[in-house]
Amino acid sequence: MDFDFLPKLPKSDLDDRTFKDLVDECILRIPRYCPEWTNYNPSDPGITLIELFAWLTDQMLLRFNQVPRRNYVAFLELLGVRLQAPVPAQTDLTFYLSAALPEPYTIPSGVELATLRTETDPAIVFSTDRPLVIGKPNIRHFLTAQSVEDTPQMLRDRFTNLWTFRPNGEWAGTNLSIFDDQPKPGNCFYLVFNPEDECEGNVLALKFKGEAATSTGINPEAPPRRWEAWNGAYWQQVLLQESDDSTKGFSFSEIDRTGSNPIQSADVVLHMPQRWPVSHFLTYQGRWLRCVYSHIDTTQPDYSNSPRIVGLSARAIGGSVGASQSEIIRNELLGESDGSPGQTFQLQGVPILTRREDEYILVSPPGALPQAWTEVSDFAESGSQDLHYTIDSRTGLVQFGPLIREPAHLQQQTQLRARTQTAGDWGRAAINSQSPMLNAQTPIPADVRSLERQYGAVPPKGSVIRMVAYRTGGGRKGNVQRGTITVPKSALPYVARVINHTPARNGADAESLEDAVIRVPAMLRTRDRAVTPEDFEVLTLQAGGGAVARTLCLPPSTSEQAGTVRMLLVPQANTDAIAQGVGIPPDLLSLTPQLKEQIHAYLDERRLLGVHVQLQAPEYVGVAVQTEVALEPEYKNPRAQEDILLKLRIALYRFLNPLTGGMDGTGWPFGRPVYPSDIVTLFQQIPGVRYLGVVQLFELRKQEQTWLRTLPQNPVIDPGPLGLVCSWQNNRLRSGHVVNIIQ
Repeated sequence: MDFDFLPKLPKSDLDDRTFKDLVDECILRIPRYCPEWTNYNPSDPGITLIELFAWLTDQMLLRFNQVPRRNYVAFLELLGVRLQAPVPAQTDLTFYLSAALPEPYTIPSGVELATLRTETDPAIVFSTDRPLVIGKPNIRHFLTAQSVEDTPQMLRDRFTNLWTFRPNGEWAGTNLSIFDDQPKPGNCFYLVFNPEDECEGNVLALKFKGEAATSTGINPEAPPRRWEAWNGAYWQQVLLQESDDSTKGFSFSEIDRTGSNPIQSADVVLHMPQRWPVSHFLTYQGRWLRCVYSHIDTTQPDYSNSPRIVGLSARAIGGSVGASQSEIIRNELLGESDGSPGQTFQLQGVPILTRREDEYILVSPPGALPQAWTEVSDFAESGSQDLHYTIDSRTGLVQFGPLIREPAHLQQQTQLRARTQTAGDWGRAAINSQSPMLNAQTPIPADVRSLERQYGAVPPKGSVIRMVAYRTGGGRKGNVQRGTITVPKSALPYVARVINHTPARNGADAESLEDAVIRVPAMLRTRDRAVTPEDFEVLTLQAGGGAVARTLCLPPSTSEQAGTVRMLLVPQANTDAIAQGVGIPPDLLSLTPQLKEQIHAYLDERRLLGVHVQLQAPEYVGVAVQTEVALEPEYKNPRAQEDILLKLRIALYRFLNPLTGGMDGTGWPFGRPVYPSDIVTLFQQIPGVRYLGVVQLFELRKQEQTWLRTLPQNPVIDPGPLGLVCSWQNNRLRSGHVVNIIQ
C-alpha cells in the first residue's frame, strides 16, 4: 500500500540498522563470546551463518518500520470509516401485457427478474424499485402547429366540431390532415391525454386509421418524423425503433401491399417516459405527446402531401419501471437478545445494499408490542433510550448500543462543548457565567471516579430480533447488456413477456482498502461541506457511491453564471468490452435521471445556500484510428499476426477511453486533444511492433441523433474544454480502429 498522496513529512525509522551494521556488530562480539574463532573471511561457514541471520533480521526490521501503515488503518477505524458496499446496476424493465385490460393494472414493487442462467454464468437477479401502474389512456385533444416549439404558443384544435368520441374510446370523423396541406419541416401535431389517467412509463399503442392508397411521397422505411413526449424538462424521444411504427410514417404502405380494405388501421407503439407529468400549455392541460416533421436523414425524400387519418385511439399494452440488481430477503430472524450491551448479530445475505424506509429491524420484547428500531451510522449522538443500531454493509454485522466507561470530567467537557456549539457565542458566555460547574476554567478534581454511559438502548432480555427486509447484490457484474433480463422469478398475471431495452449501468464493486485510504484525506479536507471546487468533486464521488468514476468542477465562464456550479460526470461502466476488442460506446456513459437525482439530493444538504448545481455529461468525441504496422520477423505465423493485431486494437480502445485511457490508465484527461504521436508512443510499448506507417485519425461527433465521421484537416482531434474522447466499434458508423500489416 503506497501513501504517495500524503504530505511528505520527515519520518524516522523505528530501527535504522542496516544489513552491514548487523554483520559488523556480530563480528565485533566474536572475540568476547568465542575467542578461539579467528577466521573472519566471507568464505568462513560461521560468517555465512552470521550474514544469513543478519539478512533475516534486516527483513524483519523492514516490516517493523512499516508499522505506521498498520496504524494508519487503525486511525481509519477510530474515525468510523467503513468500506463502502457494492453499488447495484440500474436499468428499466418493460412489461408487455398479453392483452389490453379493461381496468388499470398494478405491478407491485420488488418483482424479481433475472438473466438467463448458463453453465458458466449464474443468473443475475434484478428487482423493480417501485410499483408500475398500467392505466387506461384517453386522448382529450388533437392539436396542430405550423412550427415546433419547446413551449407551444400557436395551436389549432382539430377535434372540436369535427370529430366525435365513441364509447369504445376511439375518435372518428372526416379526413383529417395532420400537417399543413403543403408540409414543411417543423409542422407537428400534439396529442393531449386525460390528466386523470395514470400513464407514466406506459407503453402506448396509438391506432391510426387512414387511407392506404394516399400517396405521401416519403420512403416508408425511413419516414422524416420523430415522436416526443414532454417529461417536465424537455421533449424526450419515445419511439424505440422504426419497426414499432406499423403505419410507416402514416403512409400505410404495408396495408397497401396486402390489398385489403383501403380504410384500415395500424399501430404506433411508443414508450412513454417514467416521468410524464400533467402540464399546462395555453388553455390545454394533460400529458403531452407530439409528432414532428423533421429531417432525420437528409438523403431521404420529404412529404409531398400531408398524411390524412379518419380515426384515432390509444391503449396501454405494457409499461416500464426502474429496476436495480438486487435480491430482496424478508423477515430474517437474527436471534434472541440476552440483555447485554453491545450485542452483535449476523445477517445471512452479504453485502447489504443501502437500506430504504421499509427496511429496518423489528424487536419484539416479551409480552410487549414489537418496536421498530432506527439505523444510525454510529452511536456518538445516541442516548440510553434511543432505539438505534448499526449495520456494516460489507459484512452484514448488526450491532446494538455499547456500554462505555469514561471519566466524569471528560463527560462534563463533552456536554460543555455540545452546549456551546449549539448556543453560539452569546450562549457560551451565558453558560460560563451561569454554570460554574460547567465553566471551562473550573478545575477538575484529580480523584474523579469513572462513569459508565450507555450509547443506544439495549434490547430487553428475551426479545426476538428480526430484520423486516433488506436487499443484497450489487457489483460490476450487474452491468448486463440490453435484452438479457427476460426470466421472471415468479408468475406475473396478465404479463406476456419482460425485457430490458437499455443496458444496465452504474454497477460498481465494493470499495477496497486502498480506495478507502485515498478517500479519507479528501473526506477530512471537505468536512462534509461543499465550498471549493475540490469539495464538489470529492462529494460528488461520494454521492455516487461508486456509480461515478470521474468528475470535474468547471469554473464559471461568465459573470452571469456566478453562484452556479457546473459538474462534468463520467459514470461507472463495465469495461469488459475493452478486452473483447469492441470498446465502450458513449451511450453507456450517459447520465441516468436516477443518478442525477441521487447526486442532487446529496449535494443539496452540503452546498452553500444560494448555490445552484448543474450536472452534465461531457461532450463525447469519438476517435477512430487507421494505420499500418510492420512486425518483427518472428511474427510470420498468421495466428501470431491475428493475436498481435487484436492486442493493438485492444490497446487503442483502452487508451482512447474515458475510464481506462490516458498515459496513466485512469481515464483520458478532460479537454486533452489526441495527436498521432500519442498512437506512435502507445504502439512502441507493445512487443512485436517494428515500426508504424502513416497514422490517420478520424473524428466522430454527434449531431442530433446521429454520429458523423469526418477526417479533420489538421491531424489533431480536439474535443474542446468540455469534451472527452472515446472509441468504440460500430460497423455502420465505421467507428472502429483499423490496423493493417505491412508485408
